[in-house]
Amino acid sequence: MRIILYLSDFIIPLTIFYIVGFALLMKRPVYDDFVKGAKEGMKTVAGIMPTLVGLMVAVGMLRASGFLDAVTDFLSPWTQKLGFPSRLLPVALVKLFSSSAATGLALDIFKQYGPDSKLGLTASLMLSCTETVFYTMSVYFLSIKVKKTRYTLPGALLTTLSGLIMSLILTKYFNC
Repeated sequence: MRIILYLSDFIIPLTIFYIVGFALLMKRPVYDDFVKGAKEGMKTVAGIMPTLVGLMVAVGMLRASGFLDAVTDFLSPWTQKLGFPSRLLPVALVKLFSSSAATGLALDIFKQYGPDSKLGLTASLMLSCTETVFYTMSVYFLSIKVKKTRYTLPGALLTTLSGLIMSLILTKYFNC
């Protein structure tokens, strides 16, 4: 374990030195390539910024308006039958759009029930077993101008559902 900790301190500097050294060996203009890449990165950021701002505003509005609580109350009879705690439904829904907003909801659960409670542990596992599907798709597909996503959304939603199911199984059957 100690060697992993030791290596982790040096992995970033070693990676930078490797890239620069390889570029020098290949006789590439390192600084010019860096500046060109930074310019392209800034163009990408400027292109996807409206989408990111829209996603953040929409999630903030959902949280502040009480819509998530209304959806939770409406769906709680069905989620209880499935064995899914209704208090975790907003975390699961918001995680599809924003990881930071879902973390905020999980912190609310931690404050109310405690981080070591069954709900707190399940929320933690849910956050680590799922992905921000719509955020990720909008960032990656908009940056390379993909219009037809084909099976990406159904596949991502299926893997998110499997992550939710596994987080429930882990906390229920393994006494996490």
